[in-house]
Amino acid sequence: MTKNRVQAITKAREVHQSNIKRSLEHRLEVARAKGDENLIRLLEAEMKYFS
Repeated sequence: MTKNRVQAITKAREVHQSNIKRSLEHRLEVARAKGDENLIRLLEAEMKYFS
């Protein structure tokens, strides 16, 4: 692959990961606000997976 293509793929992967983390953080905030302990545990485990 060309250098530009590799860089584009790397950048896309970084943006995708960032979007996933931001979405998880928002979902976790909502779960905490609702007091949904089960969902909080699930989302925290998912965040550890992506960290």
